[in-house]
Amino acid sequence: MTKAVIGLTGGIASGKSVVARELAALGVTVIDADRLARDVVALGTEGLAEVVRAFGEEVLQPNGTLDRERVAARVFRDADARARLNAIVHPRIGQRSAELIAAAQQSSTPYIVYEAPLLVETGSYRGLAALVVVATSPEAQIARVIGRDGFSDEAAKARLAAQMPLDAKLAVADYVIQNNAGLDELKAQVTKLHDTLCGRFVTSTVHPSSEKPS
Repeated sequence: MTKAVIGLTGGIASGKSVVARELAALGVTVIDADRLARDVVALGTEGLAEVVRAFGEEVLQPNGTLDRERVAARVFRDADARARLNAIVHPRIGQRSAELIAAAQQSSTPYIVYEAPLLVETGSYRGLAALVVVATSPEAQIARVIGRDGFSDEAAKARLAAQMPLDAKLAVADYVIQNNAGLDELKAQVTKLHDTLCGRFVTSTVHPSSEKPS
């Protein structure tokens, strides 16, 4: 039986990584697009070499690895630069994702979760069996970005404002996890979601799209 691939997304600092971690603890294979984005431009990869050709050696740290903060700051304020970076990184993420999904199909996981921040923005969610959106308040997101990344209040608000509005993601969500009431409540919601997904997908054959997420 083909295993369902479920999309997991949310805004910056919404808590989607915590949800992913809890699902993994329940025995679900989770494929993290952000981790793949780091892997495809790791030291020695062709992806990193292409980024350097596109943006210059100033995007490298002294040890030769990619200075992700410098690149992020550059593409955040320059749409053309962001498009160039995406053209390098996204196809490589898509290819690696397809390989990992194929491997997971042969495993004991009840279903597969594909965690990515831009599933709705890119339209990739349409190729998945269902979409889970993690939602939280803007105030909580800003506080977490400041505490986690060391951003100023102004910079954190700018990052949040640059993202797709949460309502647009909720409009296409099949399931919503509300992350506003603490870790215990979040875990309870994840357990309920897991039971629901198992009931919906594990007992029936799924015919997912052949489209690769990105």
